[in-house]
Amino acid sequence: MRESPVKIDLEQLIIQYKPVVSFKVKKALGGGNPEWEDIVNEILMQAIEKIKSGEFRGESSVGTFIYTITSRRIVDYIRQKTRVLKEIPEVQALPDPHDQVERDERAEQLAQAIRKLKPKFRDVLYLYYYKELSREEVAREMGISPARVSERVNYAQKLLKKMLGK
Repeated sequence: MRESPVKIDLEQLIIQYKPVVSFKVKKALGGGNPEWEDIVNEILMQAIEKIKSGEFRGESSVGTFIYTITSRRIVDYIRQKTRVLKEIPEVQALPDPHDQVERDERAEQLAQAIRKLKPKFRDVLYLYYYKELSREEVAREMGISPARVSERVNYAQKLLKKMLGK
């Protein structure tokens, strides 16, 4: 470690600049931020280390030197917090129990309406939607044309809408 070419009373530096640095950090981050005091101490320690190591050569005032360190540390802190906030997944709202009850009721109404359909419509819906077969696969399974599958699916949907009143 080389000696600093500039002689500075470090105790006096802390006494003089801690209130200024504290004010700037609190103003930038908010006095309610629980980390502001730690950041002030980091800034002052960093300034002292740089002065002791000779990084501060006296080309500017000590105040300007500390102000620069303070500004950079505040920006670094804000960037770090912003990055952390971007990485935190957004909290999903809990599902409304009423919504689930309504979905269950609609599902039961739909199931009852499907049971009332003629077997040819009920079967085509079962194969097409529940088994997720293609029109061609349903047609082979039921022994009808793919066009007839489409007709039955569309007609069954119309019947269901009419039964459910929608």
